[in-house]
Amino acid sequence: MKRLVLVLMFLVLLGSVGASAQSKKKSSGGGSGYSTGIGLRGGGWSSGLTVKHFLSGKNNVAFEGLLTREYAARGGRLTLLLEKHLPVSDFKGLQFYYGAGAHIGSYQGRYYFEDVRFRRGKRYDYYRTYWYDETNYIVGGADLILGLEYKMEDLPFVIGVDYKPFFEVFDGYTGFYNDAAVSLRFVF
Repeated sequence: MKRLVLVLMFLVLLGSVGASAQSKKKSSGGGSGYSTGIGLRGGGWSSGLTVKHFLSGKNNVAFEGLLTREYAARGGRLTLLLEKHLPVSDFKGLQFYYGAGAHIGSYQGRYYFEDVRFRRGKRYDYYRTYWYDETNYIVGGADLILGLEYKMEDLPFVIGVDYKPFFEVFDGYTGFYNDAAVSLRFVF
């Protein structure tokens, strides 16, 4: 049921973005060559759907949303980023971008393993303890992003590579993670 609702919400969003994109000029994305792009992002910590939309005006500022799944942590995350794009002067269609944003997500617990052989002060007791945590944890954090993207001149695609470090807080713990990814978007 939840998947059906998510698919319907995605289709409504896709339809509304497509309808608004048809009424805009071809160069509404400033120097980027496109106004909206929808595609896939594949990376280390987060892989999933990416949507980038350039705000009106000639300032090359884009809003990017990432809906990603983390298989290792058994959860998902929604990330919202605001990015500034700068064209690379020697290479037509190539842009450098940087930005910041925030994310919120949910992770499910996991298997834990404790091996007493490696504890100090114990003799060689060879028993092990396994337990499973089924608790869902809500996470939040801050993100930075640096990247390059290339708009293919004759094709409606953009390919990009980015580095996205993020800081995360969940269940009283904090962590700093490094994430890199490649993304491919269909643009209009």
